[in-house]
Amino acid sequence: FDSLPPAHYKETMSSVLVWIQQVETKLSTPQVAVADYEIMEKRLRELKALQSSLQEQQKGLNYLSTTVEDMSRKALAEVSQRYRSEMELILGRWKKSSAQLVEHCQKLEEFMSKFQRFQNDIKTLKKWMAEVDVFLKEEWPALGDSEALEKQLEQC
Repeated sequence: FDSLPPAHYKETMSSVLVWIQQVETKLSTPQVAVADYEIMEKRLRELKALQSSLQEQQKGLNYLSTTVEDMSRKALAEVSQRYRSEMELILGRWKKSSAQLVEHCQKLEEFMSKFQRFQNDIKTLKKWMAEVDVFLKEEWPALGDSEALEKQLEQC
């Protein structure tokens, strides 16, 4: 009986596996080009929430690792290997999901920064184009008015 997992182990294992599945599903959502900053912010909030839950789930993962080690010492080699293999698979998925989560957050923050700069550049360009439009619609100075011609040349 010492080599059997406690009830809390099974509950924690189930909880961690469900969390990993949720993260994998969320991260497998195809990344699409987004031209709306609010959508990008919403996606970033979702990813940050997953990162927060990652820290909460870490306790469960630590418990599972410790419990597997304890059970492995008491169990037959065959049973012990099965527990260790199961734990290795979970740790592999955990590490992969955690790394992808961090990477997606960083990329999204980078895209959001670039998007904001692009939006600011567009505003600046539109303002400049409006000023040029006003300038081009101005009345041309008379040919004899050299002062007005010089002023217009300077503006050009």
